[in-house]
Amino acid sequence: MSKKPAKAAKSTSLPSSLQLGRAVEWPATPEAAKLDAVPNPQKGADYLVRFTVPEFTSICPVTGQPDFAHLVIDYVPEASLLESKSLKLYVASFRNHGAFHEDCTVAIGKKIAVAIKPKWLRIGGYWYPRGGIPIDVFWQTGKLPKGLWIPDQGVTPYRGRG
Repeated sequence: MSKKPAKAAKSTSLPSSLQLGRAVEWPATPEAAKLDAVPNPQKGADYLVRFTVPEFTSICPVTGQPDFAHLVIDYVPEASLLESKSLKLYVASFRNHGAFHEDCTVAIGKKIAVAIKPKWLRIGGYWYPRGGIPIDVFWQTGKLPKGLWIPDQGVTPYRGRG
């Protein structure tokens, strides 16, 4: 019995300028990093997209010591989606970047908002303790569509060994 070959997935024509599907250099700085937007196939539907970055790193601009955070990025797309490979490259560009927690968190949120122009976006930066004090930074833009379910970001406040 012969089987018919599976139909190929629906082809979407994406711009050749995307970093997706090809080798690219890691950006040396956040300013050099490019965020890619792709068409939203469910335009007109309100839904939530969540990216979780549990191992974000940057550098303290004063001491040069590494800082670590768990980032949660939630957004409601409009015409565009944030392409995940470009996000991965962008957050990796902070690895040797010196900036305070607040600056990193808000800068990431703002750059994503400019790149994809979502209906609503929030970022939670849950920073691990430095000097014994954890710092949590939150930023959002846009208006949350009425009636859309937004789950808790799921990151418990830092409790140490308690």
